[in-house]
Amino acid sequence: MTAMSICERLQPITLADAIEAADLQTRTDRKYVVDEAVLGALVHELGDTVQVLDIDGVRRFGYQSVYFDSPDLQSYLGAARSRRNRWKVRTRTYLDSGHCVLEVKVKSGRGQTVKHRIDYAVADGARLTDNGRAFVAELLDLPLAGRELQPALTTSYRRTTLVGEAVRLTVDADFECVRADGARTGMPGALIVETKSAGPATIADRLLWALGSRPVTFSKYAVGMAALDPSLPANKWNQVLRRHLGRGECGNGPRTIERTH
Repeated sequence: MTAMSICERLQPITLADAIEAADLQTRTDRKYVVDEAVLGALVHELGDTVQVLDIDGVRRFGYQSVYFDSPDLQSYLGAARSRRNRWKVRTRTYLDSGHCVLEVKVKSGRGQTVKHRIDYAVADGARLTDNGRAFVAELLDLPLAGRELQPALTTSYRRTTLVGEAVRLTVDADFECVRADGARTGMPGALIVETKSAGPATIADRLLWALGSRPVTFSKYAVGMAALDPSLPANKWNQVLRRHLGRGECGNGPRTIERTH
């Protein structure tokens, strides 16, 4: 039995109850990249302290995100250079429900992520509409904020969400990213686990540490961009890039990129 199938055997929790149990729009995130064995051990140890999000019998949900950046990659470079008040703009489409949102994520100087979102038309998921640009401009103090942002990267994956007391745990599988020119890469076999809490480390974090896993610096947007363009500064993500995407230190080394035409 795979770790993902073990997750699906947990007791279900509805979306409304999951939101009530762990409404963490302002939160601390810790990310791990693990294999099936580690996830299986984690879920076994958590046991009935967590439930799995279930919507109409579905427990693994397809996500697609389109990230927007300026021509000079202000969003990417803000993350790469650890600027105090960095930001991220993306649309997220929930493929199973056909629902789409536009999100602006802002990292505060204290390291907390604050997320702002509005409903968005699925048909507009790959572009910023006038209303979308106005929403971005209200939240980000940038020159021509929103008006100059263009699609930079599309990511996709399948997510399972586990919910316990004051914690939300997501497990992303089949991660793939595609640049505007069709170049693509991914992390087959790897699972991206993210713990979300209002502050201190959760029981899931402590169990992962005991299993030999440590938090890694990971951003789907940044890792995807860096994997597809070795010229970008990427020291923050070299551990993940080396181990899971075949990129060497500071942008040197082999990598596999496929292009679609």
